[in-house]
Amino acid sequence: MYALRQEQTNYTASSTASRKQPPLVDPAVIRAAGQIYYTHCEVHPEIVGQPSGVAINRVTHRGKVIFTNQPVLLPQECFVPLSQIESYMY
Repeated sequence: MYALRQEQTNYTASSTASRKQPPLVDPAVIRAAGQIYYTHCEVHPEIVGQPSGVAINRVTHRGKVIFTNQPVLLPQECFVPLSQIESYMY
């Protein structure tokens, strides 16, 4: 019985460590988020501030640039951080 408890403890510790990794996002969604972000930068060069990423609908690929760290998403939306957009483009 002790071995079983120890195994559960190790499993719990490893599952919490895997939560720190960002979730995988479809490459097509990342590309669409990049287009939304770069279009926003071209159309609104006067806006000061660093966006945190893009909230994008996984089905329609429509989205918005987000400036907050904790975005509120609709059920079909996902958040693509700016770091992921920039690393995918290069």
